Amino acid sequence: MEKRIEKVLEKLLEDYQTDWTINKIKNFDLPDNEQLIEVLESLKKIIFPGYFRNHSVKIYTVRNHASMLLEDIIYKLVKQISIVLHYLPEYEDAEEKMITKKAEELTFAFLEKIPKIREYIETDVQATFDGDPACFNKTEIIYSYPGLFAIMVNRIAHEFYVLGVPMIPRIMTEHAHSKTGIDIHPGAEIGKYFFIDHGTGIVIGETTVIGNHVKIYQGVTLGALSTRGGQSLKNTKRHPTIEDNVTIYSGASILGGETVVGENAVIGGNAFITKSVPAGAKISIKA
Repeated sequence: MEKRIEKVLEKLLEDYQTDWTINKIKNFDLPDNEQLIEVLESLKKIIFPGYFRNHSVKIYTVRNHASMLLEDIIYKLVKQISIVLHYLPEYEDAEEKMITKKAEELTFAFLEKIPKIREYIETDVQATFDGDPACFNKTEIIYSYPGLFAIMVNRIAHEFYVLGVPMIPRIMTEHAHSKTGIDIHPGAEIGKYFFIDHGTGIVIGETTVIGNHVKIYQGVTLGALSTRGGQSLKNTKRHPTIEDNVTIYSGASILGGETVVGENAVIGGNAFITKSVPAGAKISIKA
């Protein structure tokens, strides 16, 4: 048995010598997914201070609770942002002191966005309550609705994306994707009162722009027409724009960077759309 193990080991070590991406050993740390998920959990407690709290704390006040959470978030974010900044060309060979200082600046720039994030999420809770007759109350939404969780994570991740923080936004949204089946790229711009009903299988691409009071159902794709251009398509508008008060029913696909769905339009289930839809239109698939 030992000889067989040794033989496999030698072949594996030989295989490691090939010039493959998966063989690269970085000379700096990699981001810690678990710590970033912990940051999301702490941010959830800050966003919903009356719903999620640390029950091991004997004396609870909003102030001491938020203070402890912020200290933990700052410590973890500075560390994780410092790690990922090394992946940017301008910081690849920078001194650690400079990296840490930039990470601190980015961390506090994000923290200043929390009131805005909370404002938007308040509207998302309201939109969900108004739009779902099966909902018992808003507490049920906050505790159990996967759509709201995915939206919350996206709103957090989007702020890091706007700040130019690499990797961390996508790690966060992929965590939400794995938990909910809802795949929203952190680059997507989403307005207020956004409601995802059911949610499973939804895909929203990086350059999607969504207005206010938009409602989408399970299986909807807001995607690109073609990605055969690969990296040459980077930084181009590849995904659609959805204007205010649009409803998109289950299984619909709306594709292309030049595609605009006008305000108050209704897109029926399983529709396949690659051209703009005028305001107020109702699109359906005939049997």
